[in-house]
Amino acid sequence: MTTQTTESTGAPVNKDSATKGLVGLPENVGRALATIGGALAVVSTFLAWTWTSAFPGDLTVYGYPGGLQVLVLIGGALTTLFGLASYGVKGLRWLTPAGADGAIKLAATGTFATTWYTVIAISDELGGVVNLEPGGYIAAAVTLAAFLGAFSLPFERPEDEPVDEDESVGERIGRIWRHIVALLKSAVFTPSPAPARKLPAYAEILVIVAAMAVGLTVFTYGIGTEYDELFVGFLITVGFLFAALSKAGLVARVSAITGRHSTITMFGAFIAAALFPFTQSDDQYATIGVYILIFATVALGLNIVVGLAGLLDLGYVAFLGVGAYTAAMVSGSPSSPFDLHLPFWLSALLGAAVAMVFGVLIGAPTLRLRGDYLAIVTLGFGEIFRITVLNMDGTSGPDITNGSNGISSIPNLDILGFDFGLEHTILGFTIGRFANYFLLMLLITLIVVVVFKRSSDSRIGRAWIAIREDETAALAMGINGFRVKLIAFALGASLAGLAGAVQAHVTYTVTPEQYQFAHVVPPNSAFLLAAVVLGGMGTIAGPLVGAALLYLIPAKLQFLGDYQLFAFGVALVLLMRFRPEGLIPNRRRQLEFHEEAEAPAVLSKTGV
Repeated sequence: MTTQTTESTGAPVNKDSATKGLVGLPENVGRALATIGGALAVVSTFLAWTWTSAFPGDLTVYGYPGGLQVLVLIGGALTTLFGLASYGVKGLRWLTPAGADGAIKLAATGTFATTWYTVIAISDELGGVVNLEPGGYIAAAVTLAAFLGAFSLPFERPEDEPVDEDESVGERIGRIWRHIVALLKSAVFTPSPAPARKLPAYAEILVIVAAMAVGLTVFTYGIGTEYDELFVGFLITVGFLFAALSKAGLVARVSAITGRHSTITMFGAFIAAALFPFTQSDDQYATIGVYILIFATVALGLNIVVGLAGLLDLGYVAFLGVGAYTAAMVSGSPSSPFDLHLPFWLSALLGAAVAMVFGVLIGAPTLRLRGDYLAIVTLGFGEIFRITVLNMDGTSGPDITNGSNGISSIPNLDILGFDFGLEHTILGFTIGRFANYFLLMLLITLIVVVVFKRSSDSRIGRAWIAIREDETAALAMGINGFRVKLIAFALGASLAGLAGAVQAHVTYTVTPEQYQFAHVVPPNSAFLLAAVVLGGMGTIAGPLVGAALLYLIPAKLQFLGDYQLFAFGVALVLLMRFRPEGLIPNRRRQLEFHEEAEAPAVLSKTGV
């Protein structure tokens, strides 16, 4: 028997058993079952799944998929495409540059999970499986068949660890658990690399446009889900299908294309995001959109401190509060102790400048610390800021911030006669207050992205990365570690202060409770750090995607009540277990978590 090591798990595998799947069906039967099952899942969505419209989405209509059926249709279609690509169908091989088998397994699993979740939800809410129509039974059966067929495809099985006769019960359980995890990871994530065919420049630009359109569609659909069951199904489908596209190598291929056309990608993403308010009929979801942008912008600023410079800052949300309080005090609020009403551009610059000053004042005496000590000090700064503004109420201290009441009645912005508090008609589309602020915050996000990109590509950015990787070695090479870290701290603080200036006008009121380390509603320091780590440290797209997910998911999971944070925490644990480098990782960081993977000839500076 010969053994080798999987590239994905690093565990030894039994090479002789690499021709069998988890399910004991022949490979050709399993492949056909997965492909045909995916196609039949698409057909089943055009049938009625229940007889009554009492279940949300009205799944009683024949010939017109609705609600959760649409998600099953997409999953089934993608499973079928991957299955056909595995047969070598011309024109589909481009979708699976890294192989189709792992992608088939993930897509079939996502389709199966969404379908069975829907069937169980119908039975639970309506009082039993008797409420299912034939379409529901067919969908459940064909997705189960596709799932079993997908896991009949071959993979490299991990070899059993040697058994120690003296091992304890706990050690035995640990050994069995490690083998199960290695078995599942090998079955799904074993790579099958294939050479990529380079496209003409115009075709690559079309790919970027298509990727932006898909991203806008997915985000708009997710943020606009009308009921709880649909959002849960959306999370299941998107999670598995994104993993399938990543496993197929399509995400990496698109990332490489966007890397070659970074300027076009950045402005394309900006235009796609700017179209979002025009897809909404009212301000209901534009409200969530503007808060996501505020959260994402602050997370991107924190990414300079944590992702590039490697400084663990647990009190970063305090800089957002400094900017918000500064802008609130000089924007004409009747609660402000200062009789000032500065124009927005000046109040925003003032908020950024004051936050930067605080960053220097806090960083100068603390940045000589490293690791956990620095984290504890920054956590203390965040609490000091909150307690200070809480006590400046005229009783415990000077009357500046109105204590727990905060600064309220902050007027709407008026820039060159454009009142952000009123509805406006643009190109025949009526956009409301939050849509106005969404477009403004999008412009500020673009500025922050440009600052991040230019900084990371500069000499100082390379110094940050050197400090992050090995501070001792960087100091030996002549880098002034303290100065470099202080610049990162000050720049990150100023970007947070800039976002805080907009937040103050969007929320009308700033209070100390908004700037705790761990607060129920983001942004807070814990969620900001999680957004950076979850999305991908050191990248541009990572914190933006991470912040969007971390804001959107809790907002949509409120129906879980007391179990909301539990479900959210379980999702984070699973994601960090199976993708510790983040959703959109920096290539260097990805290699750190997958050292057995072959290093590329050239590493990008900032990743995607």
